[in-house]
Amino acid sequence: MSQDSVESTEKLVEERERKSWVIDIRPLRVKAYRRMWIGNGVAFFGFQFTSVAVPVEMYAITHSSAWVGLLGIAGLVPLLVFGLWGGALADVVDRRKLLLASSMLAWLATAGLLVQALFSVNSGWLLLVLTAVQSAGFAISTPTRQAIIPRIVPGGLVPAANTLAYTTTTAGGVLGPLAAGLIFAVAGSGTGVTVAYLVDAVLFTISFWATWKLPSIPPVEHEPGAPKPSAGLRGVVDGLRFLVTQPVLLLSFAVDIIAMVFAMPRALFPEVAADRFGGDWAVGWLFAAIAIGSVVGGLTSGWIGRVKRQGVALVIAVVAWGVAIGLSGLAHSLWLMVLLLAVGGAADLVSAVYRQSILQVYAPDHLRGRLQGVFTVVVAGGPRLGDLRAGGTAELSSTTFSWAGGGFAAAGLAVVLAATFPALLRYRPPASPVADNPDEANR
Repeated sequence: MSQDSVESTEKLVEERERKSWVIDIRPLRVKAYRRMWIGNGVAFFGFQFTSVAVPVEMYAITHSSAWVGLLGIAGLVPLLVFGLWGGALADVVDRRKLLLASSMLAWLATAGLLVQALFSVNSGWLLLVLTAVQSAGFAISTPTRQAIIPRIVPGGLVPAANTLAYTTTTAGGVLGPLAAGLIFAVAGSGTGVTVAYLVDAVLFTISFWATWKLPSIPPVEHEPGAPKPSAGLRGVVDGLRFLVTQPVLLLSFAVDIIAMVFAMPRALFPEVAADRFGGDWAVGWLFAAIAIGSVVGGLTSGWIGRVKRQGVALVIAVVAWGVAIGLSGLAHSLWLMVLLLAVGGAADLVSAVYRQSILQVYAPDHLRGRLQGVFTVVVAGGPRLGDLRAGGTAELSSTTFSWAGGGFAAAGLAVVLAATFPALLRYRPPASPVADNPDEANR
């Protein structure tokens, strides 16, 4: 084949990829990203067993959605502390080594959950403590992992890499809860919880393998005249000082907090499953429904990287999330509820990809870890506050009011915020190349 024919074929392939609605898989050509993608996907699938088992076990012990909501606080406090500190660490140490250490901490917490279930400790307080330890590991590993992505894929493929990552993890969010629900239905909640923790602990080892195979990712040299990155309080403050000068970033964080605090109904799933749909079998579908929608949204996401008005798209996605969640809270058919939650999940994937991509493009590498730490606090902390709000509101009123009312409130508040502060609506990403892989990416 002639050189002209080869170039013509390559141009046709690139044009088809640009126009396709099918998910963009070009980041998988980068070996380092591919390894991390496999490890994270399998590990997240395993984690979903624990994410279902902990609230199910807590409700079985306490018979209270308020106690289930307290799991959100147990996870939030470590996120506030270790998310910011972990992000600062990611800017001054080898990110691969930090990811290994923080993942080990999360694995030890999972092992603790397995042991307490095996010995039938039945302590709500112990569940809160182990959730907090697991959250600390998560708080350090997440900004580190996200700060790695722009180092191993070209800038123009960052949205595609984020979409692949979110789609894969949400696929685990579909299969994991469904498998956990099946285990609970067959073995009962007590034995099912133990099996769920065991599956998570075993699959977590694949994440260690993937991280171990990554290339070394040391911090970049800071710019002349710029303050040297620090893992202490000064480093955190430097990151926050940069953040407050970026209204687009602040607004993207704000709309996510609104979406998660007001419209995350997760803490209500065990009670609604028991009261409306008969318990163990239904709870797996409720926990999986949002992820089902995210997977479908991800598989049809070829258009995401082509959108130029990313701020507008982000706001629309948050509003769609709130409306879908509000309507699902009014449903008394399991399948209608699952469908509406899935619609919300598709909108949430779009929102998540744009929020992450906006941040990664804005942040210089020497600040990327710290800003990813703030992002982790917002993204992971918001749902935990949402758990507390949902559980507490349900105790004071009803599950329907807490669930549906929160969804519609989130949609309305997102519109008001975007209209009042239009910087996010005006945002467009800068042009970025999709070629020029870093040499380290293909080691």
